[in-house]
Amino acid sequence: MYATLSARPQFNPTSGENANGVLQGMDMGKAAAKPASAVESRDLLKGQKAVEILHNGCIYRLQNTKLGKLILTK
Repeated sequence: MYATLSARPQFNPTSGENANGVLQGMDMGKAAAKPASAVESRDLLKGQKAVEILHNGCIYRLQNTKLGKLILTK
């Protein structure tokens, strides 16, 4: 017997992992109940190139690059 193509896991080119393998063995109880909220980067940066973020007593720097990428450094 052969498996049908629809039974094959989907490959995720971004992470390099297949979707079924990532989800196997995970407890999706609380994670699925409350999705993470999204914040626009422009709302954080407010027209600036970089912003400092205080987290657990440490200062992190969120910086927007010329290519439009974000870098977070400690």
